[in-house]
Amino acid sequence: MNVTIGTDPEFFVKKNGKLSSAHGLVEGSKYSPQEVLGGAVQVDGMALEFNTDPATTKEQFSYNIHQVLSCMRKLVPSEYEFDFSPVAHFGSEYIAAQPDEAKELGCEPDFNAYTGKVNPTPDANGDFRTAAGHIHIGIDRVLTVPEQQKLVILCDLFMGLPSLSWDKDTKRRELYGKAGCFRVKPYGIEYRTLSNAWLKTVKHQEAVFELAVLAAKNLDNFVKIFKLLELTLDIKYTDVRTIIDTSNTYHAENILRVLCSHGYM
Repeated sequence: MNVTIGTDPEFFVKKNGKLSSAHGLVEGSKYSPQEVLGGAVQVDGMALEFNTDPATTKEQFSYNIHQVLSCMRKLVPSEYEFDFSPVAHFGSEYIAAQPDEAKELGCEPDFNAYTGKVNPTPDANGDFRTAAGHIHIGIDRVLTVPEQQKLVILCDLFMGLPSLSWDKDTKRRELYGKAGCFRVKPYGIEYRTLSNAWLKTVKHQEAVFELAVLAAKNLDNFVKIFKLLELTLDIKYTDVRTIIDTSNTYHAENILRVLCSHGYM
């Protein structure tokens, strides 16, 4: 199986040390991203967003991120600093004063792999905004609907559970990022559970790449893996959803320990 990995993370900006809306800072938009080396850049509501070209190695994945961020840095006025926090507390009044297009949350529905249903639309009336670190997985075969859902659950297993150790934020899940969140893509799936926290170091960027590849390459082992977890820990695949949504690091660590000891990680 040949696997490619891309991403389209979001992040915030600060001006004079204070959070500031990114609306209008770059020319790219959701419907017309501005192409740069390694990918493209755009504004997403009050945040900045970029996407990277598909990568086949962890080094290429991290390099593409570096390239696009370097281009973004040249496009954004120097008085703005980048903030890679998963949540930005702007305040209700500041958000209410933004143009309508800056206040919008999301442009298309996403789905839950555990239920197969559309996720509820987030409430845009809160006093904060969130930033994601979506992962795009491309596979050289056409996936059935059940295979798409299994792949997303494996992403929860191989990426969502480890992320609880490097991303302690729980506020974001009030709007976005619950377990099993995804969109179907022509090349595979977009996994939408992770925040942008993994962007902060090259080590985490490369780890996310490797974990995404592991999720894809274990697609045919789905039943075998969850039989193992049920026998050793009495964990079913549906339990993974609860463990992520409640940030239960104890159960997450136990699952990862079993996966490692049996050669899946």
